[in-house]
Amino acid sequence: MQTRGKIFDDISQLMTNAMGVAQGAKDEAETAMKSLMDRWMADRNFVTRDEFDAVMAMAQKAREENAALLARIEALEAARDA
Repeated sequence: MQTRGKIFDDISQLMTNAMGVAQGAKDEAETAMKSLMDRWMADRNFVTRDEFDAVMAMAQKAREENAALLARIEALEAARDA
């Protein structure tokens, strides 16, 4: 009976080790895939969300400034023509 328990202990240890190896392989595969995707995106000149949001904010500010300048020009032209 003792040998049977030893066999189960050995199988259990083997399974535990196999799970550790599988987890390590999974982590390594995820790291490799992330690196591959980062390189692929960098090669295509994609921008990050932060960069996109910053440019959108700059464009919005420029639109607002243009609208204010247009209103000022129209007011100056109206005053000149009056």
